[in-house]
Amino acid sequence: MRNIALLLFAASLCVGTWTNAAEKPNVIVFLSDDVGWGEYGFQGGKDVPTPNIDSIAKAGVRFTNGYVAATYCSPCRAGLLTGKYPTRFGHEFNGGGPNGKNDQFGLSVKEVTFADRMREQKYATACIGKWHLGGGPKFIATARGFDEFYGTVANTPFFNPPNFIDTRKSTEIAPVKDESFYTTDAYADRAVDWIGKQKGNPFFLYLAFNAQHAPLQAPKKYLDRFPNIKNNKRQIFAAMMSSMDDAVGRVLDKVREQGQEENTLVFFLSDNGGPTAQTTSSNGPLRGFKSTTSEGGTRVPFCAMWKGKIPAGVTFDFPIQNLDIMPTAIAAAGGKLDPEWSLDGVDLMPYLKGENKSRPHESLYWRFGEQWAIRKGDMKLVASRIDGNKPRLIDLSKDLAEANDLSAQMPDKVKELEADWKAWSSQQAKPTWLPAESPKQNKNNAGTQDQ
Repeated sequence: MRNIALLLFAASLCVGTWTNAAEKPNVIVFLSDDVGWGEYGFQGGKDVPTPNIDSIAKAGVRFTNGYVAATYCSPCRAGLLTGKYPTRFGHEFNGGGPNGKNDQFGLSVKEVTFADRMREQKYATACIGKWHLGGGPKFIATARGFDEFYGTVANTPFFNPPNFIDTRKSTEIAPVKDESFYTTDAYADRAVDWIGKQKGNPFFLYLAFNAQHAPLQAPKKYLDRFPNIKNNKRQIFAAMMSSMDDAVGRVLDKVREQGQEENTLVFFLSDNGGPTAQTTSSNGPLRGFKSTTSEGGTRVPFCAMWKGKIPAGVTFDFPIQNLDIMPTAIAAAGGKLDPEWSLDGVDLMPYLKGENKSRPHESLYWRFGEQWAIRKGDMKLVASRIDGNKPRLIDLSKDLAEANDLSAQMPDKVKELEADWKAWSSQQAKPTWLPAESPKQNKNNAGTQDQ
């Protein structure tokens, strides 16, 4: 009888452990590239249907003041995958400057990544898509906490990408020589396959599309969906976005097929505002574009869903950042957010559930070379290159387009915000590398903004 009791007790422990593991939510982060604030249907876009992407906002929350902590490709990713301002550890620019060679450029190995933290919570982890955080052996995704990597080390053509890694085959960079290969479709194929292998295990999938980044390229089957768009560049852009929407839909369908829809936390966002002239991406009413600290560079399409946990079809109007995704996911997984990690992001769930009715962030900050900005409450002081880096004071509650400079009327507020920004900037690191075109540094220890 004693042995039976012991066996039953041991079995109960196993069942308890299994139940706790099963309750851990899966986490999916979809990141699009260079898509403007006004493009997707859930953001008011009209000419390119995006029903699958829109379904995330419909079943969850749309962040009307969703920001990224950097206004360029690599720094945005560095922030997302660390939960910290990338300037805090010198990741202010893309690589390519005097210290940005392939063997030197990458996410600092001193930083613990999102994937590292999820592994600690016994998650399977995969990175699919554009990495752009270093291509050397110590920098690639599988050296930074991901079990598997399938994608490109940086920006790439969509057809026959030359710098591709599939760690199921090798950790070496190799070209894809398959005429039928299209990155967006291939990423969906791998994501669906990988999710199918995770039965019974909680997983973290980071799917970073290279759509809609240049070069504009799309297969005929997607171009044929938009015969009425006569502008060739815009037609290709629409085709690319439609293929990305299909890819998101396929991944979400696989989650449902696995019976995991209500046990999966999903985020969708873009890495920065759109480069409007280059790709036709629309930033809607926002001033500026990618690589500027104006709203058109830093405010992005941003939504999330977790059925049964996040109310459906709501908007959240307080400012949040991409830095919040990592701590939100870790807390949802049952992990403890240690103050010693010095995260700049916060767990959003108490705010989304209505348990905390204050602002997740009282102030947000940006530094991108000679450009900078601070948003404190609804007031923003911004020095953007489209204005010659001259600071302008904006009341975003009344002026989404940043049309009216209030500096002359509110000089005390200008002084307050500038002092706050300088105090924050003094805590940031010097850039580890500088933009290739502009090797000089300014008084803020940052290079110029063009890259």
